[in-house]
Amino acid sequence: MKIVLLGPPGSGKGTQAHLICEKYNLPHISTGDIFRANIANQTELGKKAKEYMDQGALVPDELTISIVVDRLNQPDCKKGFVFDGFPRNLAQAKELDKMVELDKAIMIYLDDEEIINRLSKRRMCKVCGNPTHMDWLVNDKCEKCGGEVYQRDDDAPETIKARLIKQKLPQDVIDFYKEKGIYEQITSTDNKEKTFVLVDEILKKI
Repeated sequence: MKIVLLGPPGSGKGTQAHLICEKYNLPHISTGDIFRANIANQTELGKKAKEYMDQGALVPDELTISIVVDRLNQPDCKKGFVFDGFPRNLAQAKELDKMVELDKAIMIYLDDEEIINRLSKRRMCKVCGNPTHMDWLVNDKCEKCGGEVYQRDDDAPETIKARLIKQKLPQDVIDFYKEKGIYEQITSTDNKEKTFVLVDEILKKI
């Protein structure tokens, strides 16, 4: 099962990717997570990516595609994968198409107003890395492991607005997957389990 999850920041595609991977035992490939890990480890790739991410800008295609190629060559991807946050433009979509044949490209849609509301309340766990929400915390701690949480710099409201403009998925990417006959779209709900039911209905048809 080779899946690409599309959607704006805050649509919940990362959470849905985790749920898909848990159920179907697939590797979750998040280019954002890979870049953040490289930034934390202060690798050369991380230093280059940080310059762009600090500005709320997209990392250039050349850097992004290089980590995708490396990740797809790892053994656990032979049985399938779930991409989250890639591709972001037509050039990336075409490069990915050269590497693998996807089963589905699923768009998780959410309007801008709700995105800003969601992301400004999003928190990340310092211990397990779980993306969570202020409403889900238990005693202001991660509901999964009890770890301390923090707000990512790019989840501040003013940065979110800039990200929505810069990170809007081009229509030509959607058209590319529609032409291949693998595009599906659902609307994100305010409940991750309800959203997953919609996503899983698509996956069961593969």
